[in-house]
Amino acid sequence: MGCCCEEKEQSSQNNLIDLKLIKGILQEYKSQAGSLVTVLQKAQDVYGYLPLPALRYIAEELGVKAAKVYGVATFYTQFRLTPVGKYVILLCQGTACHVNGSERIETALCQELKIKPGETTADGLFTLTNVACLGCCSLAPVMMINGQAHGPLTPDKAVKIIKDLYVQEEQADGEGA
Repeated sequence: MGCCCEEKEQSSQNNLIDLKLIKGILQEYKSQAGSLVTVLQKAQDVYGYLPLPALRYIAEELGVKAAKVYGVATFYTQFRLTPVGKYVILLCQGTACHVNGSERIETALCQELKIKPGETTADGLFTLTNVACLGCCSLAPVMMINGQAHGPLTPDKAVKIIKDLYVQEEQADGEGA
């Protein structure tokens, strides 16, 4: 990529991304004009995010400037350039949620998970993201975890949901051992 991405790319290279995983996607869409967003969506489905080496590979294979690929990947909020947790928590900060205490929910979640919005827990299980609106105003304040809405919330209810997911993960680990 050069320029603005060089430093990030070097740290990302440590993850050693298998570019062969998206070769079929690129072959399928290579000749289709305007397919960049679709290719990025499918690549993100493969990796869970868009690693910078994959962005460079996509640019090369589609014959598009790397800056354009990076620009599209950073413009649309659906794309992530860093890995996310197994559980993606979307915490609504819309008007209804705000007036019903979403800030207290955020504080409780941050304390429980020991992260700030936009971060992922050290164990890789949870990513917390604030969003403008989830469209669930009747459940305000509300959060969505991997597509499932939870509300109306109190700080204690929100923390209990997180603790229950931790217990569920521990049980799954115990069964797999």
